Amino acid sequence: MSGDATADQPAVEVDGRRLRLSNLDKVLYPADGFTKAQVIDYYHRISPVAVPHLADRPLTVVRFPNGVEASSFFTKNAPSHRPDWTTVATLPSPGSSKDRSTIDYLVAGDRATLVWLANLAALELHTPMWRISTGRPDLVVADLDPGPGTTAVDCAKVALLLREVLPGPLCVKTSGSKGLQVYGRVTDGRTSMEVRADMRSVATRLQRDHPDLVVANMRKDLRGGRVLLDWSQNNPAKTTVSVYSLRGRERPTVSTPVTWAEVSDCRRPEDLVFTAADVLRRVDEHGDLFAPLLGGPPAADGEARTGRSDDCA
Repeated sequence: MSGDATADQPAVEVDGRRLRLSNLDKVLYPADGFTKAQVIDYYHRISPVAVPHLADRPLTVVRFPNGVEASSFFTKNAPSHRPDWTTVATLPSPGSSKDRSTIDYLVAGDRATLVWLANLAALELHTPMWRISTGRPDLVVADLDPGPGTTAVDCAKVALLLREVLPGPLCVKTSGSKGLQVYGRVTDGRTSMEVRADMRSVATRLQRDHPDLVVANMRKDLRGGRVLLDWSQNNPAKTTVSVYSLRGRERPTVSTPVTWAEVSDCRRPEDLVFTAADVLRRVDEHGDLFAPLLGGPPAADGEARTGRSDDCA
């Protein structure tokens, strides 16, 4: 990323795209003093491994224009002031609360788009389990949410149970908040609702076999002391935080791929908490631990490293 500066809006060039940045000194994570400039730098540097998982998927972002301690908002519609080189997909929006038949979704298929979004303080990036090009799911997710009295340590125990019953390759990541998410590939042409139904069956079976640890029912009053295995995230209308996305929490934590050895060894919630700086170091060491889920060449503007399959499966 190179460029020149004016008094208040530095101009940078990212892969041939010219961008103007603003308010680089604004602190978005007060607890760590983490600024917008650092957010932009993180997304620029993580893009070789992040973009392949974002490409070909409609993007929903959560923006924090005044930092994580102020109000935030979700946005699905691509902003009207977007650069003309950004990629937009116009997709049906059945049941829209705003009576829209379609939504113009932004697609983050290149590094410049990630930098542009970071300049908007779009800290969180969320995507569905399906690709635009096929309209069908290529991923399945089990979202593990710790209920009252449980932590990521308990989520790790449930993740290991899922590893015993789901076909590989399976990859696991932190949510960047309190939970974990186990992902697998879908290659048999099932629809999203069929995948959702199958994951519901798995969740129900684990609840039956491990009633003191797992709950598959969405009722909040049943979650105390147990981990919710949320199968509903496979609904085509839902999204999950994308791998390598920052989270709008107190610190600049990231939804981070982890090895199964790290899951097995988890003894404290802090064992599975990683900040932006941690994740950049981890990618240097491990490559992209989620690469086995791509199922083919990365759809990106650069080559992503390939994670070792034994770290994922």
